[in-house]
Amino acid sequence: MRPPLRSERPPRRDEEPRSEPAKRRPEKTLERVLSKYGIGSRTQARSWIHEGRVAVNGKVTENPDQWIDFKTDKITLDGQPLEAERKLYLLLYKPKGYVTTFKDPDNRPTVYDLIKEIKVWVSPVGRLDLETTGLILLTNDTQLAERLTNPDHKVPKTYQVKCSTLVTEEQLAALRNGVELSDGPTRPAIVNRLRDSEKYSFLEITITEGRNRQVRRMIEAIGSKVLKLTRIAIGPIRIEGLEIGKFRELTLDELKSLTGT
Repeated sequence: MRPPLRSERPPRRDEEPRSEPAKRRPEKTLERVLSKYGIGSRTQARSWIHEGRVAVNGKVTENPDQWIDFKTDKITLDGQPLEAERKLYLLLYKPKGYVTTFKDPDNRPTVYDLIKEIKVWVSPVGRLDLETTGLILLTNDTQLAERLTNPDHKVPKTYQVKCSTLVTEEQLAALRNGVELSDGPTRPAIVNRLRDSEKYSFLEITITEGRNRQVRRMIEAIGSKVLKLTRIAIGPIRIEGLEIGKFRELTLDELKSLTGT
């Protein structure tokens, strides 16, 4: 009888049995799959499913949370097989008074009112509040959107800020070191003084997070307030040359600079 191979040695009592590394599931819920095809939002997808317009492998389903395997499952909408839309990347200069949603319960204008001629479904990459102006990216490339919004990737976002007071060097140092907010301390920011007027300071602030109203809260944390806020850059993409309320597609070089390819 041959001696046992080393790999066949039974584990000692103090050893834990080795487990196979977990594999990522190729499935996603049906509503997410529909939205990832770039044909509508997840809210729209859920509505289509409840209306009985979606079938999986020839069988109509009204369950938006049904698991779907990209490799094997065949999905149709109104009897037509799904085909992914071409990837689209838009840069929009958001004006003041617009919300970054598809529909607003208060009937305020939305960024979608500014891109009505675009027939491909795109989603905003992050948000800007009602009073904030500046750069918004919209795309149906969910992988890129996740990369740009996930704080672990530390994609810089740059803002120009008009403060309600003259900001001291000590206050600037606090922003650069990180300030305490209600949801925890911020990462250190890059802060430059652009200029001072008689009453106000104008700053440029770059952060690598994306918390709700973060820049406004940071300025409040040092004892001032934001009077005007404009996002001028996401990573290497900048707003210069684009009129307020207008949009354009990203150039190939701009897209490569975002994806690192």
